[in-house]
Amino acid sequence: MNGYIMAIDQGTTGTRVILFNHRGEICSMAYEELQQIFPQPGWVEHDPLEIWQSVLSCAKKALKKISANVNQVVAIGITNQRESTILWDKKTGKPVYNSICWQCRRSAEICEQLKNEGYAEKIKEKTGLVIDAYFSATKIQWILNNIPKAKDLLKEDMLCFGTIDSWIIWNLTGGNIHVTDHTNASRTLLYNIHSLDWDKEILSWLRIPENILPRIVSSSEKTIGKTNPEHFLGSSIPITGVAGDQQAATFGQACFNSGMAKNSYGTALALMMNVGVNPVVSKHGLTTDLLWKLGKQVEYGLEGVIFIGGAAVDWLRTGLRVVNDVSECSSMASKVSDTGGVYLVPAFTGLCAPYWDMYARGVLVGITRGTTREHIARSALESIAYQTKDVLISMEADSDFPANSLRVDGGATKSNFLMQFQADILGIPVERPVITEMASLGACYLAGLGIGFWESKKEIEEQWKIERIFEPSMSSDKRDTLYQGWKRAVERSMNWATS
Repeated sequence: MNGYIMAIDQGTTGTRVILFNHRGEICSMAYEELQQIFPQPGWVEHDPLEIWQSVLSCAKKALKKISANVNQVVAIGITNQRESTILWDKKTGKPVYNSICWQCRRSAEICEQLKNEGYAEKIKEKTGLVIDAYFSATKIQWILNNIPKAKDLLKEDMLCFGTIDSWIIWNLTGGNIHVTDHTNASRTLLYNIHSLDWDKEILSWLRIPENILPRIVSSSEKTIGKTNPEHFLGSSIPITGVAGDQQAATFGQACFNSGMAKNSYGTALALMMNVGVNPVVSKHGLTTDLLWKLGKQVEYGLEGVIFIGGAAVDWLRTGLRVVNDVSECSSMASKVSDTGGVYLVPAFTGLCAPYWDMYARGVLVGITRGTTREHIARSALESIAYQTKDVLISMEADSDFPANSLRVDGGATKSNFLMQFQADILGIPVERPVITEMASLGACYLAGLGIGFWESKKEIEEQWKIERIFEPSMSSDKRDTLYQGWKRAVERSMNWATS
């Protein structure tokens, strides 16, 4: 097969565009950081126009790096930060407000009201999700309640809602296509995972009109839409794959069998386990997602998202200024044999799975006069591994599938220290693949399946390659002692904020 699949990976901290060949190899990559906007404590936004311009810019750069012609791109796959919410003018394409990021907590009071009105169990049964400011629905309601322009456009039937995938597709197609896929829809708190459609009853509870929502398409289709040459590099290219970043990463990791699990180590952490063709409703603080819909086949996953993963190291870099990057953090962590009893619980924006405490806040406990920068650096990296263990324990309890290994991807997997500690604290092997840009690879594979670039999941599975396996070497007694200390630290972080 000649030509390239272009994967557009629009993430929380930046946008990446990668050109893949038929062997699933990276031929070219371009990346641009995204400005983080913090209007007030607990609020996080992005500029939607900057997001779109970064997609255009990275696409041009990726092609230019290898002197490729845009006509060599046979299909486009899109993966994106999920839950982040944009409302825009259907006629002009201009946003009515910034994109409200998934990290944003401004709609916590709306969530509390929904809980007080008795909707929590009904919504969980329908959507597989818990009521939390994390998801799109209450962000939509906040914009409708607070932005006059949105109210005006709603009256004129000229308002569109979309998660980041919808926004990108709208712009790629020159405003001709308003869609999302089942994976992104399943993270809005408005989608029924059983009927596979928007839930009219939930829409009525939240007073969100259905006519602003995108049409839902499969994660891999022959033509979801085509780029408008006037808006995208002068070429009409089929868009054939779409999935939220964590579902795309699970697909890229070839977790095609029930019980297979992966963890993505990015700004946040996202642990996901394939549970097969029947949804499993969690009793241990996890969410139930659509993993993907290919043709008529639907597969489900259990997911545990952790708000602060690699962002804990970024806080050390930008907040405390004790490290310059992840590699330095790993180097510092390796200089001490343990944390000296220090635990960092990075609940900077509350705790997500499996705790779901919007009012938790970060704590650094166990500090003594002997505590050094090295101990704090190590505690930040260890917090990533401990939070992963919290979720995996819940996942095994819900699914009855024992996790025999964990496949990993994302930037923080470059840290051998973290990967070894992860294997030690879990007590199972951690498998790091050759390609760790897994969300991009998953988007590429979904797009490729859509046009027959690859014929089957089996063909994709055969391309998955391990770079290194980290085997656990810690004793079970030490593992248990360390984890008990972590649980004590988590307790001290909970229910801290009063609003």
